[in-house]
Amino acid sequence: MSCEVSWFSALCDDDYEFLGVPDAQLKSSWEHCRDIVLAAETGGFDNILLPSGYALGIDTTAFAAAIAVLTRRIRLLMAVRVGETWPPQLARQIATLDRIAGGRLTVNIISSDVPGATLASAPRYARTAEVMLALKSLLGGARTALDSEHYRFDVDPPGVTTLSGQCPPLYFGGLSPDARDAAAQAADVYLMWPDTMPAVQAILDDMRVRAAAYGRTLKFGYRVHVIVRDTEAEARTAASRLLSKLDAATGDAIRSKSLDAQSEGVRRQAELRDAAGNEGYVEDNLWTGIGRARSGCGAAIVGDPDQVLAKLQAYQAMGIEAFILSGYPHAAEADLFARHVLPRMAHGALTL
Repeated sequence: MSCEVSWFSALCDDDYEFLGVPDAQLKSSWEHCRDIVLAAETGGFDNILLPSGYALGIDTTAFAAAIAVLTRRIRLLMAVRVGETWPPQLARQIATLDRIAGGRLTVNIISSDVPGATLASAPRYARTAEVMLALKSLLGGARTALDSEHYRFDVDPPGVTTLSGQCPPLYFGGLSPDARDAAAQAADVYLMWPDTMPAVQAILDDMRVRAAAYGRTLKFGYRVHVIVRDTEAEARTAASRLLSKLDAATGDAIRSKSLDAQSEGVRRQAELRDAAGNEGYVEDNLWTGIGRARSGCGAAIVGDPDQVLAKLQAYQAMGIEAFILSGYPHAAEADLFARHVLPRMAHGALTL
């Protein structure tokens, strides 16, 4: 059973040797983030997430254009914050970038606001669904009209097309009912953050029903950190070392900076930390300590190569077909995973 295995390039100042302790050598820059992508391509990963932040790190779209000409095989999963975009212009950007990348672009849609222009959940996710549907129409070559609370346009498709002549796969995640409905209506790949096995199964079951109500099916992706070492004891020690210089106040400050700090998904990650035992493990090999120093995806699969592989295969058996992995520091952990686990997985670029 094949799956897509992706890594993560820390464009948003999210790379550490010790969580919460900034390191000038790991600060987001063209050079550092470029080297993570090149290491992931050399290691054999299928795709790489290029995240986006409003204020932190470096610009995602500019980075994607530059890295596209330095890579040959790895796909680029470019994050787009829809609150900052106009759909026809975004369609042209996506088509142009896909051409630069030789058809290797995929898109991570983020339902975001610009600070100071906050929308309530229902209209924000309705806007997100509108953007996804508009992108599919425009990049499919159709003249597209939209007259809504959020957008008003009637335009021809962009003159530049993607290599396939279609919209690249749209990856999208969100835990609230409004987010789930937007995904069911318009996304291609529904992304989840770490959770317990029963909770993951419940989300999968719910999303299949929601998508079916729109006459659709979804692919499913799972975003999680990994810490793999020769033995479980060594992996657990590495996890503890990551947090060894973090104090609670610093962790709180890091999490509060995020635009999604109050989202339902972030609240669920906090619930997992609260439910975990003293060492931070909420179930076998799922460690919640990462979330003490970052918003969003807050847990890691921790163990020896057999345990990490078994955990990923258990998710696959539930229906997960795409993994977006990361670890700290990102280049070093990518190398460890690429050597110890990736060669034992049947994997390749996700097809719709």
